[in-house]
Amino acid sequence: MNYRILFFLFIIPFFGLSQKTKLDLKNIEKNLSNPNSTYNYDRLIFKYKGLPKSIDSIEAQHLYYGRNFRNDLVSQSGDDFKELAEAFKSNNFIECIKLGKALYAKDPTNLDVILILLRAYDQTKNIGNFSHHIAQLRLLTDAIKNSGDGKSEQTAYKVNSVGDEYIFLNMMNVGQDYTRTSKALKDGVIDIWEKEENKIYIKILY
Repeated sequence: MNYRILFFLFIIPFFGLSQKTKLDLKNIEKNLSNPNSTYNYDRLIFKYKGLPKSIDSIEAQHLYYGRNFRNDLVSQSGDDFKELAEAFKSNNFIECIKLGKALYAKDPTNLDVILILLRAYDQTKNIGNFSHHIAQLRLLTDAIKNSGDGKSEQTAYKVNSVGDEYIFLNMMNVGQDYTRTSKALKDGVIDIWEKEENKIYIKILY
């Protein structure tokens, strides 16, 4: 969909310089549900909403990949999201903000919702909220970048969904001149994006 095109590509530095951290989904699941953990979900989401620039790389990893263990996520097939997407297509940015804020409250690490809100805040010149969500987008996409180097199947970048894969590819400036092949795994799918001698491996988690 058109809203996945990163209209703000040229005003965001290409990812941060945070340290790569090994992805351990079982540990993330345990930490998020542990009320005594530094990485408890409620604690992290409070910090993420209030001061996203203070989130470190391990916290960002928990926030992004922790989505795999939540049941209250916004679905692109749901009526609420379809209504938001339609408002975006119609350039009704005031309605986008209204609907987007409601979905963000339910699912604050949803990249699709954040992108639509960013576009709406950009069009309505709301610099404060635009800057706030840019910081959130940076830390979540940094979590993807730090999950691997994309140079092999074993070190593939890891994403939660196909939608997130395309958002990440846009941020890497990977365009239609790349071709894709896919390989099914027990716990996901590996997509291999190729252009001449260049290959980028991305694993979509199941």
